[in-house]
Amino acid sequence: MYAPERQAAIAARVGRQARVSVSDLAAEHAVTTETVRRDLAVLERAGALRRVHGGAVSPAALAVPETRVEERDRIASDAKDRIAAAALGQLPPGTTSVALDAGSTTGRLAGLLATSPAALAEGAALVVVTHAVHLAARLVGVPGVELQLVGGRVRPTTQAAVGAEAVRALDDLRVDVAVLGANGFSAEAGFTTPDAEEAAVKRALVRSAGLVVVVADARKAGRQDLHRFARLEEVDVLVTDTALDGPAAGGAPVDDAPGGPASTAELEALRAAGVDLVLA
Repeated sequence: MYAPERQAAIAARVGRQARVSVSDLAAEHAVTTETVRRDLAVLERAGALRRVHGGAVSPAALAVPETRVEERDRIASDAKDRIAAAALGQLPPGTTSVALDAGSTTGRLAGLLATSPAALAEGAALVVVTHAVHLAARLVGVPGVELQLVGGRVRPTTQAAVGAEAVRALDDLRVDVAVLGANGFSAEAGFTTPDAEEAAVKRALVRSAGLVVVVADARKAGRQDLHRFARLEEVDVLVTDTALDGPAAGGAPVDDAPGGPASTAELEALRAAGVDLVLA
């Protein structure tokens, strides 16, 4: 096979799968990894893909527009309800403080905490820290919840306070558990988000917690956004839905995911990296 033919085949595969690895392509085309990397460089210059560590992804996987939290709340609602319930089950008995990130799935978790805070705090007030206006609105005035709202400039897209003030406030806190959302996650890139200020707040949330839980539906699998806020080893538990495991595990393929259908290989790579993976 000539180089242009091989490159066309690689571009077609990226279009189908949204993510390919150098080693897989080298084995498929019986060439060296160095040859594949040269092919990927050619295709990147042509705009057919974007190179990432160990492989390449489709441009769409790195350029999904950020939508408002109200719009996201209507997408994959059943999966998000299951994920929130499963995430609640990951909070250790006797948890007395929880930090909640902004997001549609964390918003559902806030709703669950509003109905049963004493079950975690064993009768004492459950301290809930959040920088998300819409989450605070669900929790303000709830008996058994001591709400601490982190300030800063509020982004209308996510209704989250961001900026140096928010980061400083979180850096001074130590909570039992932090529950974060993510716009994308993969074994290769870790956990990512499109906005730099959101990423800075998420990093502060990770630093503040004894236990870090990420909640993200399976549409986010394989997606890489511009800013990484946590490496795999910095997250204790990832709660997602059964679609990540594909049809073989009884879940439906994630055809509308920015990165395409999530694969069993992605699942195993996450587990191999030490992430405690919970499928809801």
